[in-house]
Amino acid sequence: MPALMPIPEDLKVPHTAIEDVQGLSIGLLTASVGLTFLTHLGFLTGQTAGLALIISYLSGWSFGIVFTLVNLPFYAFAWKRLGAEFTLKSVFCVIALSLLVDWMPSAMAFSYLDPLLGTAIFGVLTGFGLLGVFRHKGSLGGLGVIALMIQDRTGFRAGYVQLIVDAMLFAVAYVLFDGRVVLYSLFGAVILNGVIAFNHRRDRYIAD
Repeated sequence: MPALMPIPEDLKVPHTAIEDVQGLSIGLLTASVGLTFLTHLGFLTGQTAGLALIISYLSGWSFGIVFTLVNLPFYAFAWKRLGAEFTLKSVFCVIALSLLVDWMPSAMAFSYLDPLLGTAIFGVLTGFGLLGVFRHKGSLGGLGVIALMIQDRTGFRAGYVQLIVDAMLFAVAYVLFDGRVVLYSLFGAVILNGVIAFNHRRDRYIAD
């Protein structure tokens, strides 16, 4: 089987503004639904969202507020390294996701949610949501920015970068939370990062 080659720049077709709006909107809606499953169960995830959830659970503060604040230091880095378009789209996505996750529980409730199924649904939906955001030159947090930069510069998959960071975050969470919570959460994070690692391939995706 021949090796996959990167798509030449002159063959890439840029997204239109309308395509960006629909792509980001679908990605954000999908990711927020997945996170709603996770937060209903009281579980965690990785990256800056995971850090925000830990702070939110321990402090009682709104996830949306904490998530927005946690990401602030990364915007200057993103602007310098990845450009204005990526940074502005990421700021929009983080704020929009924060509002959606805070609003979702008032619009969607569960009488019962199996923990294993709930974490699996979280991983799949949030993974697909992240893919949509990535493919329209945005991100959902600071660690996503770093992971994408590492992938672009070295070829090491963004999903694998995030999985390594997640493992360190969960090690800290294991000290703070019940082991059952951490294990279920780790299961969801593995699914999420697997979705990204297997599907976020720029050599297979022409539009940029």
